[in-house]
Amino acid sequence: MSITRAHRRPLPGFGISLGLGMAWLGVVVLLPLAALGVRAAGLGFDGWLRAIGDPRVQAALKLSFGAALLAALIAALVGALVAWVVVRYRFPGRRLLDALVDLPFALPTAVAGIALTAIYSANGWVGRWLEPHGLKIAYTATGIVIALVFIGLPFAVRTLQPVLETLGSEQEEAAASLGASRITTLRRVIVPELLPAMLTGFSLAFARGLGEYGSVIFIAGNLPFKTEIAPLLITIRLEEYDYDGAVAIAALLLAASFLCLLAINAIPLLFSHRRLSHGSSADG
Repeated sequence: MSITRAHRRPLPGFGISLGLGMAWLGVVVLLPLAALGVRAAGLGFDGWLRAIGDPRVQAALKLSFGAALLAALIAALVGALVAWVVVRYRFPGRRLLDALVDLPFALPTAVAGIALTAIYSANGWVGRWLEPHGLKIAYTATGIVIALVFIGLPFAVRTLQPVLETLGSEQEEAAASLGASRITTLRRVIVPELLPAMLTGFSLAFARGLGEYGSVIFIAGNLPFKTEIAPLLITIRLEEYDYDGAVAIAALLLAASFLCLLAINAIPLLFSHRRLSHGSSADG
């Protein structure tokens, strides 16, 4: 009796928790995604060819994937620098900088798009100085990339920051005491520890950039074949009552995002397996 009471938990057991959790997950997330998957599967091969073979759709998909990929890469690199500064240095305004990183999370995306357009348009704070030199940002693919970097930067910083806080500076000091240069320490000690978190932040920023809508449409200009993104084209297809075309584009974006999430979950397992392999070979 005493042993049973000792192992008794104050909260509901695994079965009830699993059932409630899966029920909510199924209703809120899985059911809408399943409906989209069933509708996309019902298009048939010919329906997919008609929807995806449209040159306008191909241009929008190419722009969305290319801009999201470039923005995620920039966000990963800049996010690593910002996370390094926030964790490793103490300076006035550090807490304010740390709080500003989360601003894109809380800011409505439409507000972010309007703000970026006001800054980089021809009469904006920055655009008025750049456009006379032939550097146009607003209503170009460059503006789309900047908007996606703004949205994706918090993902890169927040995934890397806990790893830096755990890493500390002991390994760097040990490498320096053994005569390693700063470049060698960065390449052999710091980057291998940070690379899984950087790849995770990159994947999150890429997945978010693929589906971003509000912050992009204001600065993009939405010109077909030039600055029209795939999420906007979904809306246009729905307004034109072309539901098959909208479903096909949405299904492609969903599949790409799902693959990114699979990669995020596979990255830690991959690196842990590599470390175990290196450790066993070193022991042998």
